[in-house]
Amino acid sequence: MGMIIPLVLFVAIFYFMLIRPQQKRTKETREMQASLSRGDKVVTIGGLHGTIDSFDEKQMVLKCGNSRLTFDRGAIREKVKSAAEPKQEEKKLEDKKDATQDVAAETSEK
Repeated sequence: MGMIIPLVLFVAIFYFMLIRPQQKRTKETREMQASLSRGDKVVTIGGLHGTIDSFDEKQMVLKCGNSRLTFDRGAIREKVKSAAEPKQEEKKLEDKKDATQDVAAETSEK
């Protein structure tokens, strides 16, 4: 019995530290690849940056400069945020800061 408890603990730690996070990353990658659409900027596993020109169930055509390259859908590593998205996030942060400053000013006046 004394040897079973450390073995069970080892398996549990191994599962929560290695297997579960990898499954989570794989699921997120699959969902991202399924949600891609024409015009999205992406990065491939090999590090190639491009814009999706067209796609079907298994392949995608990326436009890179003046050329078009065909990749398997699974070769897409990540979707790159456009320039407008970070600006929207910055605006939200500024709005939160303004609201915090307004609350701080009201409390200091009381």
